[in-house]
Amino acid sequence: MALRNAVMAALLEGEASGYDLAKGFDATVANFWAATPQQLYRELERMEADGLVTARVVEQERRPNKRLFSLTPAGRDAVRAYTAEPPARPSVVRDELLVKVQCADAGDLDAVRAAVAERMEWATAKLARYERIRQRLLSGRSEEAYFAEAERVGPYLTLLRGMSFERENLQWGDLVLRRLAQRAAAHSQLSD
Repeated sequence: MALRNAVMAALLEGEASGYDLAKGFDATVANFWAATPQQLYRELERMEADGLVTARVVEQERRPNKRLFSLTPAGRDAVRAYTAEPPARPSVVRDELLVKVQCADAGDLDAVRAAVAERMEWATAKLARYERIRQRLLSGRSEEAYFAEAERVGPYLTLLRGMSFERENLQWGDLVLRRLAQRAAAHSQLSD
């Protein structure tokens, strides 16, 4: 998937500046796509040149003017075309932590356990942030009411996937920490 598609998905929420997109990317598509602000700005420029977004300048006092981007009809057509394409192969996991866990038996077991614990802290923080977003989207409604009434359900469905992913990270991390602790205790007993 190209960054362009993730940007178009974020712009479905409405007009946004590059800064707002970079800041809000974390709240809209970060549970399935990551990008730096520089990547977003470059992609917005390319999308504008390709006629997928349009920008208007908003003058501000005591701050630089900002450009607000929105999808053009061609951009909305591109979203429709993109969603009609079959998805690419499932993404491949490339996670340095998994390599470290793979090497745990021959490596620094304490460092690996610390890295897993840190990942669990990140997952906990992300899960809390996602829960705040979920509550904001539901706005006091039940999920059933949300699905019946909301103009767009895609953001909520992808948010649920992000939450599921982070919960799984916590379950896996807990398992790894328990098993590595058992392994360390067994090795300690053998060396006594």
